[in-house]
Amino acid sequence: MPSFAHPFGTDNFGRDIFSRVIWGTRIDLQIAVIGVAFPFLIGTFIGTIAGFFGGIVDTTFMRLVDIILAFPFLVLMLSIIAILGPGLSSFYIAMALVGWVSYARLIRAQILVLKNNDYAVAAVSLGFSRTRIMFRHLLPNAIAGSIVFSMSDAVLVLLNGAAISYLGLGVQPPVAEWGVMVAEGQSFITTAWWITLFPGLSIVALAFGFSLLGDGLGEWLGVRE
Repeated sequence: MPSFAHPFGTDNFGRDIFSRVIWGTRIDLQIAVIGVAFPFLIGTFIGTIAGFFGGIVDTTFMRLVDIILAFPFLVLMLSIIAILGPGLSSFYIAMALVGWVSYARLIRAQILVLKNNDYAVAAVSLGFSRTRIMFRHLLPNAIAGSIVFSMSDAVLVLLNGAAISYLGLGVQPPVAEWGVMVAEGQSFITTAWWITLFPGLSIVALAFGFSLLGDGLGEWLGVRE
C-alpha cells in the first residue's frame, strides 16, 4: 500500500515501485527514441530517393510499401520478434523493418512537389550533383513534417514497446520496465492495484508529453495538420 516510506507502494516481492518506475523511465525513453530514430532515417532516405528519381525506382519502393501496409502493423512486428527471439534488439529491428513506410511516404510526397520548384530546377541547370540536390536543397525543406510526425510516432512506439514487454517478447523480467511491471501486477489487480496503476500512469504521462512536444514542434516549424 502507498505510504510515506513508499509513495507508490511495493510490489509482491517487496520492491519499491517508485524507484522501479524512475528506473524504468530510462528504458522506456530509450524505446521511444531508438524505436523512432531507425525508421525515421531509413524512411527518409528511401522516400528521398523514390521521390527524386521517380520511374521504376519510385514504383519499386512504393510497391514494397504497399506490401508492408497490407499486413496489420502489430501482427507483423510480433512475427518478426518471434523469429528473432524476445528482447529489445529484436524490437528495434522489427520497428526498423516495419516503421519506415510512413516516413518514406511523407518524404516522397514532399520531394515530388519540391523538385519542380524554381530553386530545384536552377540547381539542376547549374550542374549540381543529384546527391547535393537531394540532400542539400530538397530534403531540408521536406523534412519538417516528418520531424513533427516522429513525435506522434514516438507515442505509438512507446505503447507498442510496453505491449511487447507485457506479452513477454520485449524487456525481460526482472528489469524494471513499465510494460513488464504492469504484466507482473495484473494478478494482483484486485488486491494490490498500485502495482499496475503507477507504471500504467507513467506510460500515459510520457505519451502525453511526446504529444505536447509534437504540437509545439508543429507550431515552431510551421507545419499545418
